[in-house]
Amino acid sequence: MRGGPSLRDLVKTEPDMSRIFLLGVIAMAIVVVASNILVQYPVGTWLTWGAFTYPLAFLVSDIVNRLEGVAAARRVVYAGFVTGLACSAIGTQIIGEFGPLVTMRIAIGSGIAFLVAQLIDVAIFDCLRRQEWWKAPFLSTFVGSSFDTAIFFTIAFSASLASIEPGNDVSWAAETVPLLGIGPDVPFWVSLGTADWLVKIAVDLVALLPFRLAIHRFAAKVA
Repeated sequence: MRGGPSLRDLVKTEPDMSRIFLLGVIAMAIVVVASNILVQYPVGTWLTWGAFTYPLAFLVSDIVNRLEGVAAARRVVYAGFVTGLACSAIGTQIIGEFGPLVTMRIAIGSGIAFLVAQLIDVAIFDCLRRQEWWKAPFLSTFVGSSFDTAIFFTIAFSASLASIEPGNDVSWAAETVPLLGIGPDVPFWVSLGTADWLVKIAVDLVALLPFRLAIHRFAAKVA
């Protein structure tokens, strides 16, 4: 039949596509687990090491989206979400100096933020996939990262949502300080979120290089 893939083409392509999907799931799980561990280690006043690894989750889903399509990318996101839930469940059972390593607000915030932000990223990427190669990964991650930061820090630390977990004292996050130490006075958590967002955007820019290399490597599999 003219115009359709031959049986030989299908036999050659499907194993490769399955391998890419599996690698995507593994990579997403590694990013999520590593970020949950590294978030326990501060970098300066505003950041943790997890802030530098977590944005790579967008790179993983974008590569899978480009190579295998939107449905496969969503499945990778769901795998990352389940991994994150498992990490949060474990974290709630580990007691640190100031209580559980993962509070209920943090667990809820991180789960909702991850799922919403990643699905937004996947949808925007799919809409832009036929434009210049850099637009889909950069703009989808930019928007997704913005939602991720806003949702997580608001749920986890905003005083207006204290009713989510009344027994969790996050009054320290509401203390007013200059934004990033130099700007107007804002709640401390707003500075944490701003710093986190700036790192996400910086990683978004840097990640264009490995994205381009990955697409070049698997050029024949571009969706």
